[in-house]
Amino acid sequence: MPGTQPHRVNALLLAFGSNMPGLWGRPCATLSRACRELARSGVEIVRCSSLYVTKPVGGGRQPRYLNAVVLAKSSLAPAQMLRLVKQLERSAGRKQRERMGPRPLDIDILDYGGRRVGRPAAVRRQGQLILPHPGLQDRAFVLRPLLDVDPHWRHPVLRQSAKALLARLGSAARAGVHQALDLAASSCEKWPS
Repeated sequence: MPGTQPHRVNALLLAFGSNMPGLWGRPCATLSRACRELARSGVEIVRCSSLYVTKPVGGGRQPRYLNAVVLAKSSLAPAQMLRLVKQLERSAGRKQRERMGPRPLDIDILDYGGRRVGRPAAVRRQGQLILPHPGLQDRAFVLRPLLDVDPHWRHPVLRQSAKALLARLGSAARAGVHQALDLAASSCEKWPS
């Protein structure tokens, strides 16, 4: 079929976020270490986005977030990948508290080779894997860094590009996302506490 992407079974898009220090240090150090820990676990990191400073969504007053997206490859099944990223969150110091509250590390599986899991997501339960991630099309802080790592990606359900989905959110949503550092090349010393 012309104009479509080949099915990339092992292609994995992960969204990273951090807005408070944890067991792995400040947010920038935590995101860098999360990439290293994934690689140690057998996940091949293909490309990392820049780091983006973003306003928190929900959870009252809290610090701004650092967000990034990673394009990776893995032979793990989606449920195994979910267990791995949840273990990394706990290792970094995340505790299950209020939804959308401050945290040292948040990792969301955005897309895994175009798979559809747990859809339609009429009612979402805590810890349930839904692919593609049910909120990714509504989050400028995910779509902007996603463009860094896979500019030709298309939403497996909506069939729209990340660029079109980001444009649909409007200028106000895009204005809250500011490029800070290159995650792959950064030593994080430039990032303030």
